[in-house]
Amino acid sequence: MAALYAPDASFRDPAFGELTGAEAGDMWRMLTSRATDLSVELPEHEASGGTGSAHWIATYTFRTGNRVVNDIQARFRFRDGLIAEHVDSFSFHRWARQALGPAGWALGAPPLSALVRRRARADLDAFRGERSGA
Repeated sequence: MAALYAPDASFRDPAFGELTGAEAGDMWRMLTSRATDLSVELPEHEASGGTGSAHWIATYTFRTGNRVVNDIQARFRFRDGLIAEHVDSFSFHRWARQALGPAGWALGAPPLSALVRRRARADLDAFRGERSGA
């Protein structure tokens, strides 16, 4: 996935919020480098002209030890054969309940979901710093 993004691509989802440029590719590098049991199912996908969509289901164990099955709808805009814009939509509340257990009932609801996004962003920033040697 990381190699498919245009240099100025944008990515957005409920967990990370808005990512731009190399951040999107690094998010995928981080997630897949940490995954021990990630499986991805692609029941539906289509692309036509400069747009596309996908329905994908990611199953994995979150860092809490909880099993997550995340059902995701993705929309894409392509430019020069690369992803220029990628938006993933899923139920953040359902994800939080699975990933965080009882705490997810509260953290999956606004405004506490911002805490989860800040943590995801901090994890990504740390990963990017490790990759750059900073």
